[in-house]
Amino acid sequence: MTPIRLALVGLGKIAQAQHLPAIAATAGIEVVAVASRHASLNGVAHFATLEELLERAPDIEAVALCTPPQPRRAQAIAALAAGKHVLLEKPPGATTGELAPMLARAGESGRTLFAIWHSRFAPAVVPARRLLTQHKARAVKITWKEDVRVWHSGQGWIFEPGGLGVFDPGINAFSILTEILPEPVFATGAELSFPANRQAPIAADIELASPSSLPIRAAFDFRQSGEQTWSIEIETDAGVLLLSSGAARLSFAGDLLVDEPEQEYRGIYRRFVELIRAGRSEVDLTPLALVADAFMLGRRHIVEPFDD
Repeated sequence: MTPIRLALVGLGKIAQAQHLPAIAATAGIEVVAVASRHASLNGVAHFATLEELLERAPDIEAVALCTPPQPRRAQAIAALAAGKHVLLEKPPGATTGELAPMLARAGESGRTLFAIWHSRFAPAVVPARRLLTQHKARAVKITWKEDVRVWHSGQGWIFEPGGLGVFDPGINAFSILTEILPEPVFATGAELSFPANRQAPIAADIELASPSSLPIRAAFDFRQSGEQTWSIEIETDAGVLLLSSGAARLSFAGDLLVDEPEQEYRGIYRRFVELIRAGRSEVDLTPLALVADAFMLGRRHIVEPFDD
């Protein structure tokens, strides 16, 4: 079958480190164009903007939007209107409300809209979900702490309205949590720390719960130095279930069950090909809704200014 002709829109750190290698390793799809103001790819057609790409490269079948979330809605609508399948990097948009018009347009045009949550494709996620259908969870502790200067250097948009701040990585934890628990969760309170010179939080402590009153606490922080921590610890009726290294590792009751290299984006592009071939869309707003609710319920604290 002829590979799907894909254009990458935005060629920043994540697109280069994750999207390109994953696409190269995935059957049924290939990169044939890039739209970016600041970067290009050898041997691939280059355009400065999405608008230029849509006008001058009509044979493109799909686009992967790897741009910041703030302009994502307009870009997705334009691509869908031009008859392209669309992959949305996480978070899928700057607000929860803007996804409904995207889905409606995808349905009208008969195209696929895929809002990715890359952490759901981590190797420990499916085994953890299976274990939690067999053993009752009693309490959850999420620790998601990293150094923003290491992982988001120069990305000023992340501290602008719609950029989510520390929730940009923290939403990965929410995407895993909502995938592995056998019941829904909702936010009940939050403490949000905003640098005096920024518009998005640099740290957050969130309380969540479930219909069965499962207590869940999450601590997100962009100021971590030394070892970076991405873990979800779940106390169950048969011992502690621990996902660590962003769900690349899984241990249960002291036994290491999973310890595999991260290949999340390969799973994403295999799924994108499947969805396009099946004529389906896949958009789950649950992780983004949890972030929005944390902002709605959160108490705001002003902390020291942050300068990158």
